[in-house]
Amino acid sequence: MAIARGYAATDASKPLEPFTFERREPREDDVVIAIKYSGICHSDIHQARNEWGNSRFPMVPGHEIAGVVTAVGSKVSKFKVGDHVGVGCFVDSCVHCQTRDLDNEQYMPGLVQTYNDVEADGETPTYGGYSDSIVVKEGYVLSIPDNLPLDKAAPLLCAGITLYSPLAHWKAGPGKKVAIVGMGGLGHMGVKIGAAMGADITVLSQSLSKKDDGLKFGAKDYYATSDAETFKKLAGTFDLIICTVSAGIDWNAYLGLLKVDGTMVLVGAPEHPVPVHAFALIPGRRSLAGSMIGSIKETQEMLDFCGKHNIAADVEIIDIKDVNTAYERVLKSDVRYRFVIDIATLAG
Repeated sequence: MAIARGYAATDASKPLEPFTFERREPREDDVVIAIKYSGICHSDIHQARNEWGNSRFPMVPGHEIAGVVTAVGSKVSKFKVGDHVGVGCFVDSCVHCQTRDLDNEQYMPGLVQTYNDVEADGETPTYGGYSDSIVVKEGYVLSIPDNLPLDKAAPLLCAGITLYSPLAHWKAGPGKKVAIVGMGGLGHMGVKIGAAMGADITVLSQSLSKKDDGLKFGAKDYYATSDAETFKKLAGTFDLIICTVSAGIDWNAYLGLLKVDGTMVLVGAPEHPVPVHAFALIPGRRSLAGSMIGSIKETQEMLDFCGKHNIAADVEIIDIKDVNTAYERVLKSDVRYRFVIDIATLAG
């Protein structure tokens, strides 16, 4: 066993603190990764504070991992020492299926999350990216294009794929009008990726405070949802709306912004049930849908797309000792647009 160092939540009511633990010895199909950067996702906060009621402690969060390969097993063929690689939200899948579903594995039974879970043996805990190393099966390691800086690429492993997948699935592209609700860590990636796909992107945000950034990232329009006139002006406008926020909103009002046959997709997870009136859907044959990350196959597709178009996250790099402060700032939307931990600061 190799000794790893990181930061962990030991209890839902306590701040994260330094934590030492063991990583498994690499098997013949494993890749050993020195973690360089780990993004902070809002779901890390939900899990560390047991807000979804399924937390396992001690917990090392982090599923936006970017690093460098330091060793490979004897049967590994896709990676070599020195490669720039990433690890996203899961490290195994389809463990209860006869065959792996390469296109929809994130929705299949037996998904093994990168942290707050147990491996396929049902016993060994998984620990995430707020640490200096990780050992992952080859099939769940992703290649990061050389032109993408590792710090800015890390958030692509969750924020990037979470927006790429619905944009691709609902065929955002030329001639499609797409609204991104929220301009945070997820939303700003949706603007960049959707614009690169050729879609006509509009940002719907609580205020206009980030309008200049939204337009710089590729949005054609930017509206404040705190202004009631926005919902009158944009009624029946969009083919696709992707909602990245977790706060309560007037779902019926947003559904009214869809064209006939339009779809609103939730990628943010509201704490309370979503109240929707039937007549927000029926008259326009509108749909309300959800989307969750993407398969490894699709995530690699996303990374290659981002490499081709030079798309990466806008980040604020932090020292790992400042992670608890960063959590509080995330809750206040006080970051543009993703916190990323410099794992080298573990040595400080």
